Amino acid sequence: MQPASEVILFSNSQIQTNTSLNILIFNIPGTQFPFLQFHPTPPAYLATQQQKLYLQSMEFTWFPPSEILKPYIRHYYLFHSTSDSPFVDTVFPSGDMEMIFNLGEGAWWANNKLNPPIELWGQITSPLTIRSTGRHTMLGIRFFPHSAAYFLKEDISGLNDQVRDLGDMLGHPVKQLHTRLLMTSDISKKIALLESFLIHTLTKAEKRSVGIDKAGHILKTMMQDPSELKINAIAARHGITSRYLNKLIQQHTGLTPISFHKIRRFQFSLKLIGRKNQPLTAIAYDCGYFDQAHFIKDFKSFTGLTPSAYLKNISPVNQLILQ
Repeated sequence: MQPASEVILFSNSQIQTNTSLNILIFNIPGTQFPFLQFHPTPPAYLATQQQKLYLQSMEFTWFPPSEILKPYIRHYYLFHSTSDSPFVDTVFPSGDMEMIFNLGEGAWWANNKLNPPIELWGQITSPLTIRSTGRHTMLGIRFFPHSAAYFLKEDISGLNDQVRDLGDMLGHPVKQLHTRLLMTSDISKKIALLESFLIHTLTKAEKRSVGIDKAGHILKTMMQDPSELKINAIAARHGITSRYLNKLIQQHTGLTPISFHKIRRFQFSLKLIGRKNQPLTAIAYDCGYFDQAHFIKDFKSFTGLTPSAYLKNISPVNQLILQ
């Protein structure tokens, strides 16, 4: 039986293949930006041929940040679709925030609200429905859980489950960047424009950086073991009170430590479900749950689906979150 998709990894002279996702990863010597391309495989549950054709028209490309921005940026990505067909999907919580520049002719809605041309995605804490029409070119910046706070003056905790107009928040500089991105065709130059803007914005964040740095350091220790969370122990280890720990993390990520932990554990469970052929009880145990019932309850709160139903309805957008 022929596989539905294939992963090919190019790293100098080494080539590896896998049959789980339709991904091409390029890291070719001499190129300015190594990059990764992803072509979603149409899930079997899609009801119409129109929807399948739309997925086949999608292309995602990832780009790594420069050395100076690696502590702040997870990756950049370019999304391109050549189909005019309408598309509906659901976004799950990831623990990260994003800025997105719309460079195409299409339109996107989140929870039935039209998205602005320059989007800031706050933390998503429950399933969020998105839909689109038209052809799209979108350039995105994906941050680490705490690092969007370096580039924003607003309290991150007030942005949850929203797609805000970044042009209104940051004003002329980001609007000017959007205009320049629209006028630039070369992707390397687009990434360079993003990096110039981010570095310039970062230099203005020195007064806020101490608290954000501390939040990031604490989150790093929490992510070392997604199955365990002891708030009092974490606070004591960093010489702060539990109350201050909650305030610090929520202010700079939008999430309480417990919510952050649940989302990271949920993301970990998605990887296990997608990669391991094992019973749900074992996955629940690996994720730190004492029983399958609590695992299913949390999973459903983030997806609207049970784990078994999720496996039958794997979404292309949520495949991306795991990359």
